[in-house]
Formats: sequence, C-alpha cells, structure tokens
Amino acid sequence: QVQLVESGGGVVQPGGSLTLSCAVSGTMFSINVMGWYRQAPGKERELVANTASAGLANYADSVKGRFTISRDNAKKTVYLQMNDLKPEDTAVYVCKFEHRETYGQWLTYWGQGTQVTVSS
Repeated sequence: QVQLVESGGGVVQPGGSLTLSCAVSGTMFSINVMGWYRQAPGKERELVANTASAGLANYADSVKGRFTISRDNAKKTVYLQMNDLKPEDTAVYVCKFEHRETYGQWLTYWGQGTQVTVSS
C-alpha cells in the first residue's frame, strides 16, 4: 500500500523560503511522476510543479524562477524548494504521486496536504 508523508509547511514572511518534502512508502514503479499541487481558499486545485522519472520537470508559470522541484529516487522523496514567497502562494500544498508498471495503468495517490501561509 502506497502512502505519502508530507512535511515542511508553515508560516513565512513575504520574500522568505520554505522547503516541502513528500516521501513515498511502499512500492514505487520505475515509471512515475511526483509533484505538488496547491489549493487556496475559494480556488480550484492547481499544479505547482511535477517531475517525472524520465527527468522532466514542469512548473506553473506563476512559480517559474522561484520554485524548484527535485527528487531523490533512493529515498523515494520529492522536494519543493520555494523561494521569494508571496502572499498569493498561500495555500494547502498537496503531494501527488502516480506510477505504473511498463504495460499497466496509472495508479494515483494524494497526500493529506500541508499549509503554507505567506504573511507579514
């Protein structure tokens, strides 16, 4: 059974930094995508960034140049380094992990979310 354990949220002032991490427990197939979504009050959940096992990374335009996603495959962990945080980055950040066997269907898992609040 795959489970996701998130950490790293908190309260930070504008311009500050935070690093989120999401560790995957259980089996991880070699074909996988790890990433972060966020949902602010009254808004829909949106992709922040993700990274595929093939090495490609994808970012929302609003975070390009400020956020960096990385992964440690040995630790089955994905990180989101967030710099120059802005009040509009305030949201619940949720880890998403999906994987599949070579000829299998994608299996998707979500974390419980961690609150990031950017406020002076």
